[in-house]
Amino acid sequence: MAIFQNVPLILALFSILFAQFIKVPIHFLLEKQINWSLLTSTGGMPSSHSAAVTSLATAVGFETGFDSPIFAVAAMFAIIVMYDASGVRYQAGQHAAILNKIRQELSAFFRDIKHWTEKNEYEKHEELKTLLGHKPNEVLSGALTGILISVIFYTFIQ
Repeated sequence: MAIFQNVPLILALFSILFAQFIKVPIHFLLEKQINWSLLTSTGGMPSSHSAAVTSLATAVGFETGFDSPIFAVAAMFAIIVMYDASGVRYQAGQHAAILNKIRQELSAFFRDIKHWTEKNEYEKHEELKTLLGHKPNEVLSGALTGILISVIFYTFIQ
């Protein structure tokens, strides 16, 4: 199948897997604890979204030329994804953190009120996911990871 010969696609997918995998040892070095859930989570260092789109754009540049219109499309796609990861998604995570804190404080308040136990619906919900987006350094490290993966492939392997 031709799709398995699409090097930019394969490098982008590899970049996602590599960035997700490397989150576990980075977290261990910083926090001194292993968190395997980082393998499938959004957010964190490095950004797998940034790694994927920059690897894709870099590979497209190598394949079609860095002055080609298709590279321009891939580069703009990468910029938009990274902007979203560090902007909108990061802010959504910050809002989730504040909402979780408000819900915890309301739950504590409601527990202190007599005759409220049967109406305390705030404790029945899971906390909102706060690790949705990325800090700028996480996006940058993901972008550099993706670029490096494609550069290494096209320089040394192909």
